[in-house]
Amino acid sequence: MTFRATLTMMTAAAALVLASCGGSSDTAGVSSAGVPDLEENLPGFGAVLSDSSATYEYTIPVGAGDALDAGEPLSILPRSLTTTVGQTIRIVNEDTRGHSVGPWFVSARATLRQEFTTPGSYEGLCTVHPSGEFILQVLPR
Repeated sequence: MTFRATLTMMTAAAALVLASCGGSSDTAGVSSAGVPDLEENLPGFGAVLSDSSATYEYTIPVGAGDALDAGEPLSILPRSLTTTVGQTIRIVNEDTRGHSVGPWFVSARATLRQEFTTPGSYEGLCTVHPSGEFILQVLPR
C-alpha cells in the first residue's frame, strides 16, 4: 500500500471519528462521499524519515494513555502548528498505546518523522491535547 493510500485511509477514519464526536460540520474540501479532498486541503508529506532531529520535536511519555483514562488532560503538543515547506516534525511515542495527532497515528513505542513537502492545512483528532484536536498549517517557503 502506498503512503498516499495509507494517508487517505487514515484521513477518512479521522473524518469519521470527528463526525461521530461532534466535529465541525464544515464540508469545504470534502467529497460527496464524505472523504476530505487530499489534493486541496492537506499539506504534502514526505516519506517517513530516520529518527534524526527535526524542526519540531515532541515526546509522548510513558503513562500518557493511563493519564487520559484517569481524566487528566494532556498538553504534550500545541493545539496548532504553523510551519513551512521543507521543515520536519518528529513525534516520539514512549507510551504503551498509540495516539492520534492530526493526520498521523503514532503507534506505541514508535517514532514518526515527517517532512512537509507542499503547502496546505489540516485539522484532525489529537489524543494528547486537551482540545482533542490538532491544526496543522504548512506555508510555502
